[in-house]
Amino acid sequence: MADDGDYDMDGGYEDEPIEPEPEEGAEEEADNENNDDAVDALLAEAEEKEDEPTERARKTSKYMTKYERARILGTRALQISMNAPVMVELEGETDPLEIAMKELRERKIPFTIRRYLPDGSYEDWGVDELIVEDSWKRQVGGD
Repeated sequence: MADDGDYDMDGGYEDEPIEPEPEEGAEEEADNENNDDAVDALLAEAEEKEDEPTERARKTSKYMTKYERARILGTRALQISMNAPVMVELEGETDPLEIAMKELRERKIPFTIRRYLPDGSYEDWGVDELIVEDSWKRQVGGD
C-alpha cells in the first residue's frame, strides 16, 4: 500500500506493440488498393458461378427409405414434443408423431438427409425432394 505513488498507467505492460509510423502505413495502403481490385474481380466471378444452378447427377435413389422415414418422423416428433414450431395447420392433432406425419405428407419438414457413398463422398437430399411411400397404405390395400 505504500507503493501507491509508483503505479504505472500502462497496467504494467512494458512490451506493448509499437504502432507503425504514418509513412509506413501509407505505403501499405497503396499496395492494398491494387490487391482489392483483384479480390473484387475474383469475388464477382465466384458470385456468377453461384448464381448458376449446378445440379450434379445423383447416384442414389430418389425414394426415401423406410429407415430414413422412421428417423425423420422420430426426430421431428421429438422436436415437436419439446415445443418446436409446427410447420402445418393443426386440425385438433395433439400427438407429436401424428403432427410429424402430417408435416411429412405436406413436405414441410425442414431436414436434409445425408447419404454416404462407399467411396466416402455423400449426397444431400432435402426431405421435400424425396418421394415418400406410405408403407401402411400398401398393407391395408390403399392407393
